[in-house]
Amino acid sequence: MAIQQVEYEQKSILRNLLELYQYDSSEFDPEDDLNANGLYEYKYLDHYWTEDGRFPFFIKVDEKLAGFALVRDVGTDEFNQTVYSMAEFFVMKKYRNLKVGQLVAHELFNKFPGLWKVGQIETNIPAQAFWRKTIARYTNGNYSEIREAHWDGPIQTFSSVGR
Repeated sequence: MAIQQVEYEQKSILRNLLELYQYDSSEFDPEDDLNANGLYEYKYLDHYWTEDGRFPFFIKVDEKLAGFALVRDVGTDEFNQTVYSMAEFFVMKKYRNLKVGQLVAHELFNKFPGLWKVGQIETNIPAQAFWRKTIARYTNGNYSEIREAHWDGPIQTFSSVGR
């Protein structure tokens, strides 16, 4: 398993994976519909090369594409600690039972030391189960679950500093 930063020249590959991801998660998001061209079109894709604090990664298994992770630096907290968000995270179904998602998540938490917020939409129960289990294992259960006005669903918060 490997995590590889997505280069600008590889943006079309990430765009294709985002289509699979949005299709896969569309059952949980009634707002996510195809456009007139039959595509979902992730509206923040270009931002990963035009804005600071956005980090796109491919997930590979045996050098084959297995998914992606989009990490964002969303600012600092009251202690001037960087706050990161797992903006999007996708592992193709054939790799999910191999613990690829958990290993990748843990590696990214270590790569970006700071306060993390990982949110899931209210209706995506499988994602909630995955993130609760993954974060509990990473933190030995030392995380909080919060709600915020701008997000419809649970958000797990924890620190990856000093791990």
